[in-house]
Amino acid sequence: MKYDSQKLEKKWQKYWDKEDLFKVTEDPDKEKYYLLEMFPYPSGKIHIGHVRNYTIGDVVARYKRMKGKNVLHPMGWDAFGLPAENAAIENKIHPHKWTHENIDNMRVQLKRMGFSYDWDRELATCDPEYYKWEQLLFIKMYEKGLAYKSRTYVNWCDACQTVLAKEQVENGCCWRHSSQEVVLKEMDSWFFKVTEYVEDLLEYCDKLPGWPDRVMTMQKNWIGKSHGAIIRFPLVGSDQEIEVYTTRQDTLWGATYMCFAPEHPMLKDMVNGLPQKQEVLDFIERTLKVDSYIRTADFTTKEGVFTGRYCLNPVTKEEIPIYVGNFVLFDYGTGAIMSVPTHDQRDFEFARMYNIPMRVVIQPPGKGLNPDEMTEAYEEDGLLANSGQFNGQHNRKEAMDNIADYLETEGLGYKTVNFRIRDWNVSRQRYWGTPIPVIYCDSCGTVPVPEQDLPVRLPLELELKAEGGSPLSYDLSFLETDCPKCGEKARRESDTMDTFVESSWYFARYTCPDFETGILQKEKVDYWMPVDQYIGGIEHAILHLLYSRFFARVLKDLNYLNVKEPFVNLLTQGMVCKETQECPEHGYLFPYEEKDNKCVHCQADVITGKTIKMSKSKKNVIDPSELVEQYGADTVRMFCLFASPPERDLEWSEKGVDGSYRFLNRVWRIVADNIDMLSSVSTYDGSEVLDGDLKDIHRKTHETIKKVSSDIEDRFHFNTAISAVMELVNDVTKYLNNGSGIDNQAWSVVREAAEATVLLLAPIVPHITEEMWQMLGYDYSLLTVSWPAHKEDALKTEQRLIVIQVNGKVRSKIQVPTSFSKDEIEAAALNDSKLKSFVGDKQIRKVIVVQQKLVNVVI
Repeated sequence: MKYDSQKLEKKWQKYWDKEDLFKVTEDPDKEKYYLLEMFPYPSGKIHIGHVRNYTIGDVVARYKRMKGKNVLHPMGWDAFGLPAENAAIENKIHPHKWTHENIDNMRVQLKRMGFSYDWDRELATCDPEYYKWEQLLFIKMYEKGLAYKSRTYVNWCDACQTVLAKEQVENGCCWRHSSQEVVLKEMDSWFFKVTEYVEDLLEYCDKLPGWPDRVMTMQKNWIGKSHGAIIRFPLVGSDQEIEVYTTRQDTLWGATYMCFAPEHPMLKDMVNGLPQKQEVLDFIERTLKVDSYIRTADFTTKEGVFTGRYCLNPVTKEEIPIYVGNFVLFDYGTGAIMSVPTHDQRDFEFARMYNIPMRVVIQPPGKGLNPDEMTEAYEEDGLLANSGQFNGQHNRKEAMDNIADYLETEGLGYKTVNFRIRDWNVSRQRYWGTPIPVIYCDSCGTVPVPEQDLPVRLPLELELKAEGGSPLSYDLSFLETDCPKCGEKARRESDTMDTFVESSWYFARYTCPDFETGILQKEKVDYWMPVDQYIGGIEHAILHLLYSRFFARVLKDLNYLNVKEPFVNLLTQGMVCKETQECPEHGYLFPYEEKDNKCVHCQADVITGKTIKMSKSKKNVIDPSELVEQYGADTVRMFCLFASPPERDLEWSEKGVDGSYRFLNRVWRIVADNIDMLSSVSTYDGSEVLDGDLKDIHRKTHETIKKVSSDIEDRFHFNTAISAVMELVNDVTKYLNNGSGIDNQAWSVVREAAEATVLLLAPIVPHITEEMWQMLGYDYSLLTVSWPAHKEDALKTEQRLIVIQVNGKVRSKIQVPTSFSKDEIEAAALNDSKLKSFVGDKQIRKVIVVQQKLVNVVI
């Protein structure tokens, strides 16, 4: 019987659908397990990165099901967003049509992979049935003070024609357009008050042991908690005071100038009527065209202009000049900094450029610094100087707290805590998103849309313009409405919500996707939440994951959830990488530019270049549909799992795919080629005594069960689990090939190994294993079978004598189990007390294990 992957995979997918084997409901008598992969954006086709991500999740879901858990494994679509809008403009097709056609295509692809999704729970965030409840949630947040509108400077992408959240700016550029620099623009925007939960978000970074340390570190750094002080600097010629946040109050006596961020709201009034006004305004306009990342980068020259105003250093009583600088950011601290050039390199460079005086206030031990002779700032610790009553104190061990206390006593400032994170700007000036459910009335002001009028539907008949921007802002049929309070003419908000809002709570809606009378159905969400295992890319460590943690807290405070952390465990899988193909003349080649190892443009031989990560933007992604057509879904699944551990990058290899296919054929032949004999015996039950090769196979079977169970349960190391099964398959194949006159007892042991192989591979390659399970005589699906358990008695091993030599002379002998590998024999030998005594403190240069009988230690 030939292994026909296409035929049997379609057969079993049809069977699973017909029997509703992936459908799940709440069962209080069973332990639940909620497995979720980050849902995809419906771009048109799934790529091999999707397949890897979803295969990892599917293995865990199937494994947990076999372990007796009630498994929720849903799928849906992150369907709103700018790419659909841009594609619609480019292809002259409405984003609604484009998105739903892509969803239909990708659903077919996912089903073809055999993923065990409960499709009855499918949702798309662009459907009113979903975003209606998001709009209600927005209103609840508005009523609680967690959603508010404010005029501020925002990150603006000209290519997207919309605002970006701070987290969506990467290296000074738009996260979607890596070459498009982001600029600052002043406008009204809606914000979610993330800072309301900042202490709790930070605290729980240390209470999520199932999350990678790397992700937690990234979130802690983004939250950016720091301890310092607010210090008040009186503005000369005014009764106003300028508040400055600093973590270095120990250097206050060395502050010889102040620097404002260009966005600071006090600036324009401060320079009004001064000769410096136009120069300052021109500098502000020029600087705000540059993203904050570029402004503050080490390679950017620190520059500024004098405002013409002075403030008083509150402790020295000196008048110090006020500058506006390109390196000062308004969203950190108060947007104004006290500048201490002798003890901050950035301030030092600025002061040298503009000839600002300097004063040393921290002297290094045993050395005196002269500001006129300094070539760089002294940023290390030391003893305070030129600092009044605090002279001689260690700047950190003593002076830091003492000066903070002094400021509070004298009414000059106070201790405080600052956070880097800012509230989330959710306003987007684009069309394809959830309309913000707010109405503006000249009499009543800002009025939320009444719940009974939800959803505020996104009109689907509008035409998108090639230059971008939202048609909602000029479509009167959408904009014009009546005020819900007074009935007078009013207008709707034309901004839509950031697409990350949809993905910040979808995990909860999966528990009750058809619930029609509220945001979440309490009894269902309480049963399923939190998500037990979440799987997705490390690139979402800040944006999506931090927003989801924020939303979970909001939902809990609104009594929709009973947990505030949405994901118990997080696995961040690596990227799929590929060696580039390059032409000596044309450079990097896309896949369609290479054929038969030659450049299609000039027929030059193609050379292998560096390894790069696959991405849709580079057009170098692998289409899994072609691989499925050639090898079958099981082969593609196996390669994605076997090539590397899930948390590491996977290097794409055609040979690796082919190797996975050959292995599945070997497994197939063990059953198919011997089905008559295997069907004639029952599985070995341990009642008969075994010896020789049969005892080894029996032991190997249970060692493999134990190993695979541990690798999947404890580490998700599917690659080593598959490797262990491969060893078992090799041993069984070798026995069958070498055996002659195999009796019924032997066939029962082989059947035990074959069944174990099928069961252990079932979560990984579900189609071929279902077929072999049926061939072995079972008339029920593997989805209803329990995970195998190893027998401890079977693991008992016979002992083998190992001779230990040192420099070729016998020094000791030890007994080890016959199942010990080469590495295990070496470790046992090196742990032998006689060997340790003989070697002493001499250096071991080499250890040689000979035929697993002798160990020679060279010293």
